[in-house]
Amino acid sequence: QVQLVESGGGLVQAGGSLRLSCAPSGRTFTFSRNPMAWFRQAPGKEREFVAAINWSSSITYYADSVKDRFTISRDSAMNAVYLQMNSLKPEDTAVYYCAAESAPRATPSRYWGDYDFWGQGAQVTVSS
Repeated sequence: QVQLVESGGGLVQAGGSLRLSCAPSGRTFTFSRNPMAWFRQAPGKEREFVAAINWSSSITYYADSVKDRFTISRDSAMNAVYLQMNSLKPEDTAVYYCAAESAPRATPSRYWGDYDFWGQGAQVTVSS
């Protein structure tokens, strides 16, 4: 079973930065041609899209709430995806999940239902 593992979450003051990383563990499976994404879920709220990236990093999508503050990137050789988060706000507080599609696709999706592999989540807490 392929499992994605996130790291890099934590507690930070408003205006600070964090960098999340995600890579697969367990059975070897390459995501080098597959879209990958980040979603988040705050307490009492539904899971929401944060950012997505295609296999070549030529296409990236962001939620309006994080645009110009967050940057998604990937290292296809390492099967890894990253989320650099700058100018963090208290409303960014949530559990962040990385996700990957199981098949190659030209463009990434903003819909969580299109992703087949998920991480366990990384807590990000931003204090005011």
